[in-house]
Amino acid sequence: MVNKKQLDETYFDKVFALFSEKLRSMGAPLPSVSIMAEKNNDPYRVLVSTIISLRTKDSVTLAASERLLSRYPDIDSLADADPEEIAELIKPAGFYRRKGEQLKKIAGILRDEHHSSIPADMDTIMSLPGVGIKTASLVLNLGFGIDAICVDCHVHEIANRTGWVKTKTPEETEKALREILPQRFWIPLNELLVRYGQYVCTPVSPHCSECPLKDECRKEGVIRSR
Repeated sequence: MVNKKQLDETYFDKVFALFSEKLRSMGAPLPSVSIMAEKNNDPYRVLVSTIISLRTKDSVTLAASERLLSRYPDIDSLADADPEEIAELIKPAGFYRRKGEQLKKIAGILRDEHHSSIPADMDTIMSLPGVGIKTASLVLNLGFGIDAICVDCHVHEIANRTGWVKTKTPEETEKALREILPQRFWIPLNELLVRYGQYVCTPVSPHCSECPLKDECRKEGVIRSR
């Protein structure tokens, strides 16, 4: 079992290397938002694709983001767009009509109040309609290269399962990870654990027998595994 005293830079170096090698051997693709960011490290592309990704499968997110960004490649054009057309372009993403209205409002605020740009500031990004800490952290990480810990359901679950933290909400997990995770791991953490949560440490019946960390993991909350 992992001991709290072992949670140092050497430990996380090992974990990141083991998880990365496992995913590489499986041919696991990058999350959709990471793919969008790789094409062009543009905060606008990251923000738009992250909003689309909420409650949406990666394959749907990627296609929807490509359609929308091809039609509206910048903040100004999105601010002038018809929200119904935005919704049609991102359909069948989850809550596509609501997201169409949200994206239109966000683009308008960025154009009118921030000179058609996205400020590299957590509080400002989180002040945008419907934008939470996960989305803001991803924009800082992938759009600006600024260190921030992005905690989604996979990061929250894996961090608790392994025994790194003991928290009830993603917000609590973000704060707890700040205390134990060396800063150089902050940016790659989300991409790694999202992929690991999709393919190995799945929410239901995780593949514990295939995990290179199986002998050290506390398996907190795991009722059934494969």
